[in-house]
Amino acid sequence: MQAGVPKLRSAVCTAAPGRTPFEPAVLRWHSRASGYGAADLMGRITARRTVTHWDGGRARQRGDTLVVEEPLEIRAGGDALAVTMRTPGDDFDLVHGFLLTEGVITGPGDVSTLRYCAGADDDLNTYNMVDATLAQGVAEVPDQVRRNFYTTSSCGVCGKASIDAVRTLSRFDPGADDIRIASEVLAGLPATLRGAQAVFDRTGGLHAAGLFGPDGTLVGLREDVGRHNAVDKVIGAAVRADELPLKGRVLLVSGRVSFELVQKAWMAGVPVVAAVSAPSTLAVDLATEAGMTLIGFLRGDTMNVYAGAHRVSRD
Repeated sequence: MQAGVPKLRSAVCTAAPGRTPFEPAVLRWHSRASGYGAADLMGRITARRTVTHWDGGRARQRGDTLVVEEPLEIRAGGDALAVTMRTPGDDFDLVHGFLLTEGVITGPGDVSTLRYCAGADDDLNTYNMVDATLAQGVAEVPDQVRRNFYTTSSCGVCGKASIDAVRTLSRFDPGADDIRIASEVLAGLPATLRGAQAVFDRTGGLHAAGLFGPDGTLVGLREDVGRHNAVDKVIGAAVRADELPLKGRVLLVSGRVSFELVQKAWMAGVPVVAAVSAPSTLAVDLATEAGMTLIGFLRGDTMNVYAGAHRVSRD
């Protein structure tokens, strides 16, 4: 996200239902939670491209399946808030998750309607713009959200000041969560997540975010070309089901853990965050401040516990 995205002058919006239940099971791209059928209309979760494949010194052309990446503009009451590059599908979950983790909303009742919109000059709704109508009485969008168009984890954060800002925004205290999880259960989570990634099997190009119970049961999954979008989607699904705080849940991400991902977990009340790769220093500092457990390099029966080691047991 980058600064300076102009406010759109007008748009044509397509009405859509406000919410659907958050199913306590693996949610895939083709499920009814995928943008209320818009994914079926778009038909562009994956796309084919011709590649030149080299094998044993020989080259041949063949088709390859790639994950689609397209922009999604998120608006509130017609005002542009952010543009994120995402894989189409579960867009309403993404919007709810983004608004929650940025401190715009606190629960599903703060969003009265969601609509897909098209620019005034467009003949066809491209499903790349979602406008959220906030409920009466919801505070105006914070200035820091409006300023952070196109932000990334490498800009806009400055250590202690950023940690203080998250503490101010979050309503939840993950440090008070008494969840305990066995190391052997943690060791099995990456394989469970990987086995449930339907689109990754076809493309090899998607990140995933999964919510697990303390016994290792997968209760929610989202895939996206962006790690932060996958997290927003899985949190957003829980927001829409009014399941926050996510007490007793483990959030597993398929890549590294940045400050931004720990921030999103704190905003949703997640007590344990785990990743198959490394955390950043600021992610560790934020998890420590929040009283969260942060696990990195979760591979096989090995892992590094960077914060909150008291929650991990031997059996």
